Amino acid sequence: MAYKIVTETLEQERSANRKSRNRSPQPKKNMTPSLSNDRHFERGARSILLRLAVFIILAANVLIGKGAGAEGYRFAVVIFYLAISIASVAHARFLPGRFRLKTLLVILDALLVALILHADILGGPTKGSHAVATTSLIVAFILLSDVGLTLQRRLVLVFSGIVLCAWAGMLAVVAARQPIAETAPFFAFVLNQDLGLIVSYGFTAFATYLLAKDHDRTRKEALLANRQRLNLSRFFSPLVVADLQEGSAALELERRNAVIMFVDLRDFTRFAETAPTRELASVLAHYRHLVSGTIFSHGGTVDKFIGDGVMAVFGQPKPMKDDADRALACALELVHALSNWKHQNSVAGLPAMNAGIGLHYGSVVGGILDSGCHSEFTVIGDAVNVAQRLEALTKNLSSPLVVSAALVKQLRQPAPPALWTMKNDVALAGRRLPIDIWYLQTEADDNGPPEETAQPGGAKTVLQRPSIPSPPFAAPEVGVADFPAR
Repeated sequence: MAYKIVTETLEQERSANRKSRNRSPQPKKNMTPSLSNDRHFERGARSILLRLAVFIILAANVLIGKGAGAEGYRFAVVIFYLAISIASVAHARFLPGRFRLKTLLVILDALLVALILHADILGGPTKGSHAVATTSLIVAFILLSDVGLTLQRRLVLVFSGIVLCAWAGMLAVVAARQPIAETAPFFAFVLNQDLGLIVSYGFTAFATYLLAKDHDRTRKEALLANRQRLNLSRFFSPLVVADLQEGSAALELERRNAVIMFVDLRDFTRFAETAPTRELASVLAHYRHLVSGTIFSHGGTVDKFIGDGVMAVFGQPKPMKDDADRALACALELVHALSNWKHQNSVAGLPAMNAGIGLHYGSVVGGILDSGCHSEFTVIGDAVNVAQRLEALTKNLSSPLVVSAALVKQLRQPAPPALWTMKNDVALAGRRLPIDIWYLQTEADDNGPPEETAQPGGAKTVLQRPSIPSPPFAAPEVGVADFPAR
């Protein structure tokens, strides 16, 4: 039951995230079906306009055409074409994915053109001075354009192949019917006009085929690139995925300053030892989804997952001036989100685990680290170790968040309101030099009176002790402490 509740909660959150992304002005992959439908609608509208033009031409040909006994033939052609057009529009509207049905309709269009050509070439007495009527040429080219709008090279090949074969076959029949004495003048006429029309139509069809083929290749390349991006996004953050696809120089191994974040669940190991496999996987997946989504929304990258631990980086592969501000905002949002998640687990009957977050700003070596058979995009250096040690301090301090003074000094904007406590010269395991830290005080903080408690953004200190210094926060007046803005 608990597993079901957590799973439903996760699905609801994912659904809410998808809706929020769809409301964003930035293009997202969730908007792809909508854009595809818009393009499909535009192509359908153009196809209807072209078919309407052909219908008007054929109807006018019936009304103003001349020739004994030809009116019935022309009228039958119009009815045949109208039936094909209705079927084509219905197919595009209700059955757009049925390729075989579309192929059949294209074949019928080609046969219609053949019937129109037949009326001009073989519909009357065979003469060497015959010529294809303008109506036939216009209809043939318009319907070729209509097929070309599908951007499917097979349909273009089928349509143009039938029309050209029928056209050439009719001319061959006319040539066979000519008396031997008239053969030479007939071939001279064919080479001057009819053959030129066939060649022109053939070149147009070939160009349309090449365009459709080029579009098909471009579409496949785009789908492949999108598939690769989706595969990469399973393992890398969005910023890293973009650089990987572009082959950016930012991925090269080099030293730079960055903010390192460590997030870890307390008592998760104890829970993992006895929890059912599916329940364990569900809780861990929900936790990772929550943490990584928050990190991505603030422009950070997830370096790696280590069991229930998450290592994130702000400023890698591309450092920005507000890396520290975004990292701190992300950490504070995570404190709130993970607190809500803990409450949801408690209601669902699952272990309500606390989380600890450590933040530090410092020099790292980041990029693609090649180790032979396996390459890794990561960061290494003392800053990573310090951030991990700060996260470990959260348990001893009963605090959800510990940040280093080095990170606070990099803040360019006042931090969001929160109750902070400062400690000087804190020793970290495995590190020779101590550092100054600030940690987030909660209502459950029972560690005794802090050295100094301050509300970022100008709130008065709780202890009101002006003799206590408050570096690195610059105190503009007695008892007031602010994050320094650079």
